[in-house]
Amino acid sequence: MRKPFTNKPGRPPQRPHRAEKPLAATLKTDRPKALSHTPDSANDLIYGIHACAAAISNPQRKIKKLWATENGLARLKEDGAVASVTPEIVHPRILDHLLTGQDAVHQGVVLEALPLKQPRLDQVARDGLIVLLDQVTDPHNVGAILRSCAAFGVKALVTTARHAPHETGVFFKAASGAYEHVPVTRVTNLSAAMEELRGYGIRLVGLDSEAASSLGEIEKTLPLALVLGAEGKGLREKTRATCDVVARLDMPGAIKSLNVSIATAISLYALTH
Repeated sequence: MRKPFTNKPGRPPQRPHRAEKPLAATLKTDRPKALSHTPDSANDLIYGIHACAAAISNPQRKIKKLWATENGLARLKEDGAVASVTPEIVHPRILDHLLTGQDAVHQGVVLEALPLKQPRLDQVARDGLIVLLDQVTDPHNVGAILRSCAAFGVKALVTTARHAPHETGVFFKAASGAYEHVPVTRVTNLSAAMEELRGYGIRLVGLDSEAASSLGEIEKTLPLALVLGAEGKGLREKTRATCDVVARLDMPGAIKSLNVSIATAISLYALTH
């Protein structure tokens, strides 16, 4: 006769042994799929709704690939962007992985596009405003400056090949689509570029908080080139000396200096009104 099951004193209750499930059976079956295409590092990788919508709507852009979440694609369509390539619908975590290390707020869309062909300095339009940056290195600031340039109809943004941010996802996102509307020209030597612009009849206006003249006092006849330096350092000595006139922004408050992107926006308003 079989004895009933009992526990020995001092031992916890024993349960009948159950076979463990295979490890594969415990894993989630809805893991996001891997990308079907790896971006070329020589191409532009753009993220964010406005930046991607502007790139898609730019007839000069050659879009190679578009990745989007379902919500991201819906927002692109709301912005009126119709992609020339069939989007690949992906899980948001795939876009996070694609942009690892960029601290990117991609808003559910990322695209790869061939770089835009940018004009040389002698090809830039000479009938309006041009903005020159003297070693402004923060991509958020330069992107925001480019956005102001687009808002005020600036003909080109001129920056240096070195000591300046290049076209990265952070830069495109900060510009919020403005990169598709304002040419960006890179030069080797800013002072030499300024002399070349002067030869085209363009007057060079440097912005300096210590200048004797106010920006509101200078002659605003176009064409003009507004020259801005990096925060803290301002215009370098040679850059300042190459300007035709140096002016300040009058600020009645306690703080007399502004973020360079904000100073650019205010200066462009002052020069166009």
